Amino acid sequence: MATAQPTYHAPVFEPTVDELETLKQLELQPAMTVPQALHQHLSGRLLEWGYLQRTPEGGFAITDRGRKLVQRR
Repeated sequence: MATAQPTYHAPVFEPTVDELETLKQLELQPAMTVPQALHQHLSGRLLEWGYLQRTPEGGFAITDRGRKLVQRR
């Protein structure tokens, strides 16, 4: 029986170009729906590291932490 391996997190998050573009887009518009997220190939890493959050409607929105990452770049 296979055991589930814990998810590895590098000590530092280095976003890809696509991840930064997604965060920039979400900074300009309040939320992204699931179909839009699929079209943009939304990275699960952004959710895991707390740069995005799920909205009550089921979409995605940028967090304050995500805004700080975009502004820092």
